[in-house]
Amino acid sequence: MGFVKEFKEFAVKGNVLDLAVAVVIGAAFQKIVSSLVEDILTPAILTPALSAAHLSNLSQLVVPGTAIKYGNFLSQVISFLIVAFALFIIIQAVNRFKRKDEAGPKPELAPVPPTKEEVLLTEIRDLLAKRP
Repeated sequence: MGFVKEFKEFAVKGNVLDLAVAVVIGAAFQKIVSSLVEDILTPAILTPALSAAHLSNLSQLVVPGTAIKYGNFLSQVISFLIVAFALFIIIQAVNRFKRKDEAGPKPELAPVPPTKEEVLLTEIRDLLAKRP
């Protein structure tokens, strides 16, 4: 099989397309989380701490005399925790739906009754087995 043909089969598989969709949605979700942290949580939660430190923005938190901006790091940690929590909630919901699906009876797995031909063949087999 040629390299191009193998790559084409790989690229059009459902998993690759699902991954591409997940990356695009993840990028959009990242913007939402960034806005949540920078525009809502930071002002609401950290405003008292920032005012006490005479700062207006979390990114202004630096180690005095250095270029270490631990405020930006704190902002990224908060963003990560929010994303991790959101993914945890989503995965919990998906697992709950999977458990419900697994618990229910699956009609395709129900035993199929034997056909008339199978019943007759079974009877013939049994009669032949009883013969001396």
